[in-house]
Amino acid sequence: QVQLVESGGGLVQPGGSLRLSCSVSENIFRDMGWYRQAPGKEREFVARIARNGITMFADSVKGRFTVSRDIANNMMYLQMKNLKPEDTARYYCNTNPPLDAWGQGTLVTVSS
Repeated sequence: QVQLVESGGGLVQPGGSLRLSCSVSENIFRDMGWYRQAPGKEREFVARIARNGITMFADSVKGRFTVSRDIANNMMYLQMKNLKPEDTARYYCNTNPPLDAWGQGTLVTVSS
């Protein structure tokens, strides 16, 4: 079973930046995604990097977030800039579409 470990979350002020990391136990040369779940809400799609490297973003983060990967080291990253309070959530990585198994996620809190 694939293991997914997210890290890099924390408390940041509005307008700030964070870089999340995702370590995957298997080869990530496949469609991968970032997702988030805000308190009291359903988990939602945030970003995707396809096998061919093409990226796609939810409208709410477009222009502020970028996604990248290090295939050799089975790592994926989410660079988040100009963070807003509504970005507060626990962030998860997974395949896209996602597998049933999820990691623990990493908590991002945007607050002054």
